[in-house]
Amino acid sequence: MVLGSGAAASTVAQSCRTAGWQVAIVDSLPFGGTCALRGCDPKKVLVGAADALDWARRIQGKGFHGDGVRLDWPELMRFKRTFTDPVPKNREEAFTQAGITAFHGRAHLTSRTTIEVNDEVLETRYAVIATRARPRTLNIPGEEYITTSNLFLDLNSLPQRMVFIGGGYISMEFAHISLRAERDVTVLHRGKRLLEGFDPDLVHQLFEKTQHLGATIHLQAEVKAIEKGNTGLTVHAQVAGAEKKFEADLVVHGAGRVPNIEDLNLTAAAVEADKRGIKVNEYLQSVSNSAVYAAGDAAASGGPPLTPVAGYEGRIVSTNLLEGNHVKGRYAGVPTVAFTIPPLASVGLPSSPHLRRD
Repeated sequence: MVLGSGAAASTVAQSCRTAGWQVAIVDSLPFGGTCALRGCDPKKVLVGAADALDWARRIQGKGFHGDGVRLDWPELMRFKRTFTDPVPKNREEAFTQAGITAFHGRAHLTSRTTIEVNDEVLETRYAVIATRARPRTLNIPGEEYITTSNLFLDLNSLPQRMVFIGGGYISMEFAHISLRAERDVTVLHRGKRLLEGFDPDLVHQLFEKTQHLGATIHLQAEVKAIEKGNTGLTVHAQVAGAEKKFEADLVVHGAGRVPNIEDLNLTAAAVEADKRGIKVNEYLQSVSNSAVYAAGDAAASGGPPLTPVAGYEGRIVSTNLLEGNHVKGRYAGVPTVAFTIPPLASVGLPSSPHLRRD
C-alpha cells in the first residue's frame, strides 16, 4: 500500500509493481501529487510568462517594440490548466495499465499492517507513506481568510492588493509573478532576512530588486490576525515591536509547510513521528514499525523538501523493499532554486539550519 500519488509514491508503486508485487495506491486528492498539480509545474508556467514579460520590458527601446505587453491572468490560467487538468486521469490510467489498484480516499492506519480506506480495511505486507506537505497552521484569528498556495495557483482573477505571509520560496516566487502583473505587493516575514537558506549577499540583492519593482517588504514582522471587512481584508501584524495594519484584497500563506500526516492515525500502527515527519532510519524505514517506510515530505529524512529529492527517496524505498535494506539516502550537494525573477540558486552545504522545512 502506497499512501500518496506524487513523485515519491508513484516511484515506489511503479517499481514494486514492475517487480511483480501486488500494489495499491491511495490518495484523497486527485492523482498526480503536489508538483504536477499544485506546485512546481503550474508555478513554472506562471513564472515563464512573468519572465517573458520582464524581458520584453527591459529590452524595450533596444531594438524591440512591444508596446502594451501585459499579463492576461484569466488567459494565463486557462493555458496553465492545459498542463494540469489532464494529469489526474492520465495518472490513474497509467496505474490501471500497470496493474496497480487505485483508491480515492483518505487512508487511516488501523494496526501495524492494516489500513482503512473508505470504510474498507485492507491488509498489507508493507505500507509506504508519501503524503506530501500542507501549509503550516498559523493559529491566529481569521486564519480561514488566508489563501493557500494551492488556491493561488488556481485563481481565475488576480486581486490588486496582495499581502504575502512569510519570506520563503512560495511568497517570493508568487510576489515576483504578481509584481509583473502590476499588483500591489506586501511581504511580511518574521525572520531577519528573506530566503534564509540562500547566500546572504545574493538575497540582499534580490531584496533590493524586489523593492525596486514596487514591493513593500517588512522583516521581523509577525502576523497576529486577519480581519474581514466590507472592502477587503485587514492584516494585523507586529513589525519590529510596533503594531501595524495592512489592507489587502488577498492574503497568501507562504509561512512554511509541514508533513500532512496528522490524521493518518499513526499511533494505531505504532509509527513514531515528530514535527519534521515520520521518524525513519537511514533506509527510510520507520524506527518503530518495520512494515512502514516513508519518503518525501512525509519523512523526517534530512533531505530538502524538493520534488527530485522525493523521487530519489522513492527509489531508495523501492530498492530497500525489493532487495532488503542496503541503500541509504545521501543529500550532499543537492541544488535548490527559488524561481524569482531573476532566480536564486544554491548548492552544497546549507547556510541555514532551517533549510529543511522553512
